[in-house]
Amino acid sequence: MTDRLPTHLAVGALLRRVNDAGGLGTVLARGDPDSGMVLIVIAERGGNYRLIERGMTADGRSALLPAGPSQADVQDIADYWQRRRRADPDLWVIELDIAQAERLAAETIGIG
Repeated sequence: MTDRLPTHLAVGALLRRVNDAGGLGTVLARGDPDSGMVLIVIAERGGNYRLIERGMTADGRSALLPAGPSQADVQDIADYWQRRRRADPDLWVIELDIAQAERLAAETIGIG
C-alpha cells in the first residue's frame, strides 16, 4: 500500500490551489487516474516556458526535476510533451502559470 494520492486527486488539488492563488492551471493531457506520472509545464506570464517532473535525486529523495529542452519556446515544449505522451499514454501533462509554481507543485503533490 502507498501513502501517495491517486494522480487525478493530486492534479486536481494542485490545479485548484493554483487557480485559487490567482494563477492559471490547466490540464493539457489526462493520463492514468491512479498512477500516471505528471509532467508540469511552467509558464511565467505566458512566457519563459520550462518543464519539471517528479524524479529522484542522487541521494534517493523524491524531488521535482527539470525535464525536456532548456530555454525552449512554446512549440519546443509542445513537441516534447506530445512525444512523451506517444511513448507513455498514462502521462498527465499540466500547465501552471503562476509565480512560485515549483513550490506550489512540491507542496501539493507531496515532494519535499
